[in-house]
Amino acid sequence: MSQPYKKMTIEELVVLSQQDDLKALEELIRKIQHDVYATLSYMLNNYENIHDLTQEVLLKVARHIQDLKSPKCFNGWLNHIITNTYYDTLRKIKRKPQIVSLEYTCAPLNLEIKFDIPDKSSKPIEKCITSECEKFIQKAIRGLPEAFKIAIILREFQGLSYEEIANTTNSSIGTVKSRISRARIKLQEVLKSYI
Repeated sequence: MSQPYKKMTIEELVVLSQQDDLKALEELIRKIQHDVYATLSYMLNNYENIHDLTQEVLLKVARHIQDLKSPKCFNGWLNHIITNTYYDTLRKIKRKPQIVSLEYTCAPLNLEIKFDIPDKSSKPIEKCITSECEKFIQKAIRGLPEAFKIAIILREFQGLSYEEIANTTNSSIGTVKSRISRARIKLQEVLKSYI
C-alpha cells in the first residue's frame, strides 16, 4: 500500500473507491474496521458473532460503496449499515431454535505453556482497572433497551450528530435526544457503584 492512501481522509478514499480504485477501497476498509468492530462489540452480547458481523458490514461497504450519493455522508451511511446488520442478526437469532451442545472434552494431559513478556507502556494495575471498567461499561450498555443502546452507541462511540442518528434509526431528533438522555441516566444508575 503506497503512502498517499494512508494520508488521505475518509472522504477522499470514498471518492476514489467509487471510481473503482481498489487500493483506496482497501485503505478505507482498513481505516474503518476497528470502529465497526468496536461499535458491534457494544451492541452484541455474543463475542463469537462480532468478528463475523464486522466482516459482513465491511463486505457490504465494499459492495455498495457505489450506492453512496455523497462521500460527506459516509459516517451516517456506515452506521446505517452497522445498525441494519445488527437488527438483521437479532431477527435471525429470534427465529433460531435454542441448541444445547452435548460435546464432552477430555484432556488427559493438561499441559499449558505461558510466557510472560513485560509491557512497559502502562502498569498492570492501570491495565486491570481500565479493563474492568470497560467490561462494566459494555455490560451496562448491553443491558439497555435496544432503542437506547443504539442511540447512545451512535452518539458516544461513533460521534454522530442527533440528526444523523435520527436518519439512521428512522426517528425524530426529539426522540433521539430523549433516548440518549434516558440511556445516560440508566447508565449512571447502573455504574455509580463502580465508577
